Amino acid sequence: MMKWRSVEESALGTDTRPLRDILAQRKELIAKYVPPETQAIHERAVAELKQRRSADNILRIGEKAAEFELPDHNGKMVSSANLLAKGRLVISFIRGRWCPFCVGQMEAMNIALAQMAGWGASFVAISPQTVKQSFFMHDQHKLCFPLLSDSGNKVARQFRLTHHVNDEQQAIYRHAFVNLPFANGDETWELPIPATYILEHDRTVLYASANEDYTERPEPGEIVDILERQSR
Repeated sequence: MMKWRSVEESALGTDTRPLRDILAQRKELIAKYVPPETQAIHERAVAELKQRRSADNILRIGEKAAEFELPDHNGKMVSSANLLAKGRLVISFIRGRWCPFCVGQMEAMNIALAQMAGWGASFVAISPQTVKQSFFMHDQHKLCFPLLSDSGNKVARQFRLTHHVNDEQQAIYRHAFVNLPFANGDETWELPIPATYILEHDRTVLYASANEDYTERPEPGEIVDILERQSR
């Protein structure tokens, strides 16, 4: 199973650049090293996904999210009700540890944890990958928040985020040793659109950001600013 190394594993320190700069650098590397025909397949898939469904269809501000309970990277069950009883909840839906843009976002959110906690919010990330894959990701990238495994994308479906990976992309992923059936423990080739939410204590959505273009993610600072404004 391929894993993304965002930095040399022997390196010390934390990348504190804005997330947009980190993701831009990863796009530059892809543009440099990934064959143009492969890039074109991914671009077509994103464009088709935007045509087929819009991020406006996701669970929106003012709507209420369903309660959920999922296993974390250690197999411990985590309940949204328990987290919301303590304060607001920030949730990021990600594709998996094989995705360099998901890794970059999670490392950036890891740095922002203290600020989110300072405004009374906890943070979890949800992906369709297995508990074992979540454990590997949590350990490799020194993450300090729960990575929840959403088997079969049940919770992602409640947030109206799921989509099927088309045949062209499936072939690319297999060639790059991104084995989604193995990583996710099923044969559906289904992923969530990357999205970030802030939920109020009563599960009302205060903030929703989703983008069919998986190379774009909201800045952690934007999330912190919203939490600060909501706390005044």
